[in-house]
Amino acid sequence: MNRITLATRDLRANPGQAFLSAALSALAVSMLVVLLAFTGQMADRLQRDARDIDLVVGAKGSPLQLILAGVYHLEIPPGNIPLHEVESLASDPLVQRIIPIALGDSFRGFRIVGASTDYGSLYQATLADGHWYEEPMEAVLGATIATRTGLSVGNTFAGSHGLTEGGDIHADMAYTVTGVLHPTGTVLDRLILTPVESVWWVHADHARTDETFDNPEVTLALIQYSTPLAAVSLPRRINSQTALMAASPPLEIAHLTQLMGVGKEVLQGFAWLLFVAAGGALLAGLLANLRHRRYELAIFRMLGASRGQLWAGVMIEAWLLATLGAVVGLLLGHGWVEGLGWWLDRHQQPAIDGTQFMAWEGWLVVLAWIIAWLAAAWPAWRASRLDVAQILAER
Repeated sequence: MNRITLATRDLRANPGQAFLSAALSALAVSMLVVLLAFTGQMADRLQRDARDIDLVVGAKGSPLQLILAGVYHLEIPPGNIPLHEVESLASDPLVQRIIPIALGDSFRGFRIVGASTDYGSLYQATLADGHWYEEPMEAVLGATIATRTGLSVGNTFAGSHGLTEGGDIHADMAYTVTGVLHPTGTVLDRLILTPVESVWWVHADHARTDETFDNPEVTLALIQYSTPLAAVSLPRRINSQTALMAASPPLEIAHLTQLMGVGKEVLQGFAWLLFVAAGGALLAGLLANLRHRRYELAIFRMLGASRGQLWAGVMIEAWLLATLGAVVGLLLGHGWVEGLGWWLDRHQQPAIDGTQFMAWEGWLVVLAWIIAWLAAAWPAWRASRLDVAQILAER
């Protein structure tokens, strides 16, 4: 009978303590998997969605709200701004490209975004079917929306007022789908794109016409700098000399990450406490097991087992429990991540993927082994130093 078989038998002899130690280790590993996977994938998604956007300009209010509304489409925008003020920025030598964005409607919870086709080019979007819109009330669907709604090229749909489900439906103003995008892995996958004029027409107080509106407004504008030096002066100038507000995605992402980091640190601290508790439970279990098996271990010594073999037997028990807890924790953590990703996706939020296994997860297994071996060191040493003569005499 090899050592692993013996260790497995010994653990089955004390299942309650073994289960407690493995369960605490599994919970600690699963919590760290969820935290690291969620924060890592969300940080990557935040960077990807804002990669080629240097500045967002909109109505005065909260800069973070403006970024969440204009870049990630997760918030209600602070208000509208005159189109002529946006167009005046286009002539600024520090601006390479400016993309006006008009919001206001949604379809089944997915936002309808009025913008030029330049918006799609920000994310290197390509068409899986059809063509880009050319006239107002034509629309191109993100890949997620096409899959979720079943809409395809040639179909029509009516948007509802507001950026969430439940608004009044504009039944007399139907959009025609002209194209469907390939998946981009960005916010574009869950947006419906249409010309800015579509948003104006849907919300006009008078009948649909081809006339230019007197005072057209947009919700915000996305800016790309012509030179990195623009970051020094352009936002300050817009904020101080115009009625608009300029917000920098990198700065606001850093602020958002900092806010998320507080909760992350608390949960990470709790996960470390679980690891310590798992080590404590393992220590108590191995000591209790040692007390119950003193006579058995003494017999092993009588039959020729060395001190090192007894020491190794205890350490193997700890290794088995740590491995079991780590493997279960990894599977449980990825299951939670996948479930959270499914929930986020169903609520039109940036999804995360629980099927992605990262290299750093191997270090969680190593960490579980280290904690288990540290906890087992004292019981293993005591097992190797048993007084065989005294124990046999007690019997």
